[in-house]
Amino acid sequence: MTEHRAAADGPLTGVRVLELGSMYAAPTAGRMLRDFGAQVIKVEDPVAGDYARQWVPQKDGLSLGFARLNAGKRSVGIDLRRPEGQQLVRRLAAEVDVVVESFRPGRLEEWGLGYDALSEHNPGLVLTRVSGFGQTGPYRERPGFGTVAETSCGFANINGWPDTPPTAPPFGFADSIAGISAALGTAMALYRRERTGRGDVVDVALYEPLMFIIGDLVLRYTGLGEIQTRIGNDTGAASPRGIYQAADGKYLAIAASSQTIAARLFAAMGQPDLIKDPRFATNAARLANNELVQKQVADWVGSLPRDQALAVLEEYEVVSSPVNDASDIVADPHFLERTLVPITGNETLRSVLMPGPVLHLASYAGPSYHGVPAVGEHTHEVLSEEFRLTDEELAELVGSGVVSATAGR
Repeated sequence: MTEHRAAADGPLTGVRVLELGSMYAAPTAGRMLRDFGAQVIKVEDPVAGDYARQWVPQKDGLSLGFARLNAGKRSVGIDLRRPEGQQLVRRLAAEVDVVVESFRPGRLEEWGLGYDALSEHNPGLVLTRVSGFGQTGPYRERPGFGTVAETSCGFANINGWPDTPPTAPPFGFADSIAGISAALGTAMALYRRERTGRGDVVDVALYEPLMFIIGDLVLRYTGLGEIQTRIGNDTGAASPRGIYQAADGKYLAIAASSQTIAARLFAAMGQPDLIKDPRFATNAARLANNELVQKQVADWVGSLPRDQALAVLEEYEVVSSPVNDASDIVADPHFLERTLVPITGNETLRSVLMPGPVLHLASYAGPSYHGVPAVGEHTHEVLSEEFRLTDEELAELVGSGVVSATAGR
């Protein structure tokens, strides 16, 4: 497994981020920025912390999902509902480059933490806002989690099979894409600041990045009057394509989405002349006879064990892959070398692997993921560094419940 150095030489080294978000999307944005060198201070409720700490699965009381998004961040426990806590956040915002938040639109303004207030003493500040439906529009005040985004944008309605109900994904699909998009928007705003000196507000709605990805369904309706429906593993645009069961019961995927790959697939199947058959000679013909061509492929895959079928497909340069489960992924030498990374500095997670950065730069080896912070683990450290608060002043804030300061786990 490739060792990942600390983020000292990352492209965002020197950028400081104050993360006010909880749950999924905003912490994903914070992780994306930290992955490339930014220092992230995570502000959490001083008692309960980020609700993601309650997510399952858990290992020895530690949420694995929380660990994935927050390893390497510093946690400060501050009560944002109290004026003293709000004042601390305003002071912190004056010292950072980016604030990332995911409250319902208008909430920060109610607390005196809107962009005008935060940028008053920091005009170059970038405020990145992630919400269910965005900061504008008739739905701006509606609450929204990923499930609402995945259903309202049209994704769930096209996901699944013709005889099954609309299907939402079993993971944070919309949240993750929104978080990555928020990080991209933040990077663009920081680049603009380098040229102009001015800060900016990045506005990300949970549903919009996902709606962009599935946007052909909108074009299909507005351009052709067609409503896209559920078609399982087909695309409706190219054939043959799908997931097929091998003789040993395992599954593999084939995407013969171009004419040359379709020809190579037929050759791999030992039937090179199929590409000359009028029913299969063009993509349009294959789509018109999709059920028949799919049966040809399924029968061939079903006659071989998966590994043998994949070896033949690789020999003929047919785009294909095993349908991996988690045990396949963590045993795969490619993923172990390039993608999977350990979380260090925590005995509970000693053997745990997770996906690392979503992209790679030639000039940067990548981050380390050291330590999963407890709620308020770094409160004393951060407030002492930033404001030179004395132990007595910190003890008073802790005693009044404005902040929490706990030992690391």
